[in-house]
Amino acid sequence: MEVTAQEVAEWMVKEIRFRGSLYQTDAIDYVKTRFGEQFVFVNEIGNASLSKEVKKAFRKLHGGRIAWDRDGFFWAWT
Repeated sequence: MEVTAQEVAEWMVKEIRFRGSLYQTDAIDYVKTRFGEQFVFVNEIGNASLSKEVKKAFRKLHGGRIAWDRDGFFWAWT
């Protein structure tokens, strides 16, 4: 069964609700291992990032209730 970006985004929201936050490095490691490398890419600065499809689904799901901490590289429940 093929995993979708929506399922990855749902996992992220559940993690953040449960833990209160989710570090980008932890998310990328988990997503690569559990969901597949197709949801991760290396951006123009050389950092691993989640795919645009995952980010789009994630934003729709949380509807502004989760914020990105630019300095700490993590998402947190607001």
